Amino acid sequence: MKVLVTGGAGFIGSHIATRLVAEGHEVVAFDNLTSGKRENLEHLAGKVELVVGDVRDAAALVDVSRGCAVAFHQAAIVSVPYSVDHPQETHDVNIQGTLNVLHAAKANGVKRVVFACSAAVYGEEPESPKVETMRPVPVSPYGIEKLTGEHYLDVWNRLYGVETVSLRYFNVFGERQDPRSPYSGVISIFVDRALKGTGVTMFGDGGQTRDFVYVGNVVDANMLAAFTPGIGGSNFNVGCGGQTTLLELLAMIEEIVGAKVERTHNAPRQGDIRESVADIGKIRAKLGYEPKVGVQEGLRRLIASLKA
Repeated sequence: MKVLVTGGAGFIGSHIATRLVAEGHEVVAFDNLTSGKRENLEHLAGKVELVVGDVRDAAALVDVSRGCAVAFHQAAIVSVPYSVDHPQETHDVNIQGTLNVLHAAKANGVKRVVFACSAAVYGEEPESPKVETMRPVPVSPYGIEKLTGEHYLDVWNRLYGVETVSLRYFNVFGERQDPRSPYSGVISIFVDRALKGTGVTMFGDGGQTRDFVYVGNVVDANMLAAFTPGIGGSNFNVGCGGQTTLLELLAMIEEIVGAKVERTHNAPRQGDIRESVADIGKIRAKLGYEPKVGVQEGLRRLIASLKA
């Protein structure tokens, strides 16, 4: 089967491409290489077609999606702080870019679009854990953009016959996440600082919680979302169903690295959420998803790969 991965040279997209190739699919990766890197696909040389392009280019998406049965839409600007400072740019990429992907899917008869959404859609909704039936209350432009994308997906599924599935990622981490990128997650930054012996800065008191999910689990969720029949129009949380404070996270990293890490605290960042944990009952029941790699094992794999 021929498949498209937007953001295919990025952190999560390149892992999805790797799995697709291993399962015998023909993969086209579409990436503007702003945060994605050619080297993320070097191990797939000759097995993945990399097309350099931007999701804001509607015509390019129509061209690149021809003949594709499934599209994994991973391309996005994923930083909450960046969206606060640059809301027009992130709107253009995250909303218009998603709409362009959907237009291309409709034009070319793509059977299913799997969308990388985010737990940011829940915002500061106080109920925990986060369940898909909650009313979304995003508190950042990024959260609004991802929620808008979900609404467009739902309409495309209802009106145009393009099956759509939205995956609400919680805090994804793993190999190939660049700690130098402004879009990096806290784990990649903390691990990088720990290995270099430099201190870390926490925004807030370190008591804020996150549901950290290893990238291999996220790839599993994407495969299930792409190939499970009868789930068009659905959205699913993708996490581990547990919460870890930033202080607990740093302690785990210190244990694995074998060194203490100096820490400083700054004021909380605008748009950041205090508590975030996923209810994964729906994705377990409907897709058979199970997070196979826990936080500590994922950290061990990430740190081992960086040391290697």
